Amino acid sequence: MIKHIVMWKFKEGERENMLLFREKLLSLKDQISEIRAMEVGVNINPSERSYDAVLVSEFDSLEALKSYSVNPLHKAVSEFCKSIRTSSVSVDYEF
Repeated sequence: MIKHIVMWKFKEGERENMLLFREKLLSLKDQISEIRAMEVGVNINPSERSYDAVLVSEFDSLEALKSYSVNPLHKAVSEFCKSIRTSSVSVDYEF
C-alpha cells in the first residue's frame, strides 16, 4: 500500500476557493477507482511554519498512484488548485 500526502499553502483571500478545492478533491474518491482512502483537512491551528490544508490518501501501488495522477478528473482539480495556491509539498511512502 502507498500513502500519498500533499500539503498546500494558499494565496491570501482564497479561503472560499480553498474550501471549494477541498470539496472537488474529496469528490474524486467516488470517481477514481484507484483511490482506496482519502481525507482532506483544513488547518485549524495556523502558524508561520504551517500549511493551510493537507491530503492523506491511500493506493494499492505506485502504479495506481500514477494512474490517479494522470486521470483527467484529477488533473482538472489540480489545475484549479494551482491557480489559488502559493506552494505545495508531497511525500509518498509504503506502509
